[in-house]
Amino acid sequence: MSKVVGGIFSSHVPAIGNAIAKGLQGDAYWKPFFDGFAPVHEWVERVKPDVAVVFYNDHGLNFFLDKMPTFAIGAAHEYANEDEGWGLPKFPTFEGHPELSWHIIDHVVGEEFDPVTCQKMTVDHGLAMPFALSWPGLAKWPVKLVPININTVQHPLPSPKRCFDLGRAVGHALESWKGDEKIVVIGTGGLSHQLDGERAGHLNPEYDRFCLQHLATDPEALLKHSVLDIVELAGSQGVEILNWIGARGAMDVAGRGSVVELASNYHIPISNTAAATVLLENREAVTA
Repeated sequence: MSKVVGGIFSSHVPAIGNAIAKGLQGDAYWKPFFDGFAPVHEWVERVKPDVAVVFYNDHGLNFFLDKMPTFAIGAAHEYANEDEGWGLPKFPTFEGHPELSWHIIDHVVGEEFDPVTCQKMTVDHGLAMPFALSWPGLAKWPVKLVPININTVQHPLPSPKRCFDLGRAVGHALESWKGDEKIVVIGTGGLSHQLDGERAGHLNPEYDRFCLQHLATDPEALLKHSVLDIVELAGSQGVEILNWIGARGAMDVAGRGSVVELASNYHIPISNTAAATVLLENREAVTA
């Protein structure tokens, strides 16, 4: 049987890719952020997950304001990385796991979600950056990919509870999957930041630390704020916390109360963003 072994939660700022390309990981501006991935590197090397189920948001690559699904799930054999015009070096193509994707799609539809199914899909920095940070310098990714896109761009946005429930539906699907893979879930984006408007540059360390404090032990505390509350607290792009909430929902099923935090890192700012990294482990699955 497959096992959800853990979760990686990380910011995905495009400037991270530029820092990687220029070898700035040890620069004083970037080092506190990159140092937060040392425990992740040790963990993925020790546990060796086979599949990554990634909750992320698209930045106009597959979906734009005229066509914006609330939820979309990739079911492709592969996913090429595109840079959306940022000029960043492209990362290696991601190998898909269409059989698992279809199993998840069938299951979440059975739980009355209605995702868009994408049999062709490209991925941007919102998905690629956590891979580049977690498995640095590789010519081929060591895990297969199932991408789950959440709308964090075009209102009306899904509620935190709806995203958590989607994650739980995905968790039920993973629990019933007959494969023998070790699965890591990834939540990507945030934390607090706003890139435009009168509040451009807005950061909220208090809200960020609230999320970090409760993510492992009490994720439903993150559901007490409405999505508009989160916009006010965390900024218009800070609503990417919805991706973290979805990923944590998937672990909430598979973890069966055995989710523990192995590492947490918080750094302000990188590229006007409050950046964070959290590593959770499903102790029951890893030690079984």
